[in-house]
Amino acid sequence: MIVLEWITALLLLLGALFSFLAAVGVLRFPDTLLRMQSSSKASTLGLACLIAGTALQFPELSVIIRLGALAAFIMLTAPLTAHIVARVTLHRGTPLWDKTVLNEHEPSRCAPEPEAPPNEPAPQ
Repeated sequence: MIVLEWITALLLLLGALFSFLAAVGVLRFPDTLLRMQSSSKASTLGLACLIAGTALQFPELSVIIRLGALAAFIMLTAPLTAHIVARVTLHRGTPLWDKTVLNEHEPSRCAPEPEAPPNEPAPQ
């Protein structure tokens, strides 16, 4: 059982490390897209390690089912949330980091749409 405790401790430490690195990335990265990358990738990996370590420590079926449901919810919603944040960032015209090398999105398609004056009908 000592090996199981070491594996559990390693997974919990790795999960805490990845979560910490995600928080540091959110604070240190220069623009929204890089911050989004850090928050979605590293925190999801950190959470997966934390859930696996907790499942090894508490092997009851009810705990594993709850942890599995939590993992499924987070793993399904984190990429979707990151995608929505990226689309909103591009459509609002938020400036990218000045050292960004590649932007595959056409600026005219990502720029906000001009609003029609209030007394004229919107173009069809």
